[in-house]
Amino acid sequence: MANGNSFERRRARVRRSVKKVANGRLRLSVFRSSKQIYAQIIDDTKGVTLVAASSIEADVKSTLKTGADKAAAEVIGKLVAERALAAGVKQVVFDRGGYLFHGRVKALADAAREGGLEF
Repeated sequence: MANGNSFERRRARVRRSVKKVANGRLRLSVFRSSKQIYAQIIDDTKGVTLVAASSIEADVKSTLKTGADKAAAEVIGKLVAERALAAGVKQVVFDRGGYLFHGRVKALADAAREGGLEF
């Protein structure tokens, strides 16, 4: 089995289970590349992104050494939580995508919880 194919299947499986337990809550989706990390809060019923934050934004990028470490993930987690609370979002479900809940993904989730999001 090709590595990319198994990742896509795992991502689809996680997304399916997240949507099943969501009960209308918004989804905090994480994407990590080898150089950056991104987070979005998505309303699946309307199909729109309400809040987004990434390590590629100019004001964030200037404060980070690199966009691909735990420190960057923590900054993005706090930033997405701050923006979500400003938009009136308090509860979300966490969508880790096809990634393991470990390292940068876990750091982002923990920072978002500290920032006031509930999941």
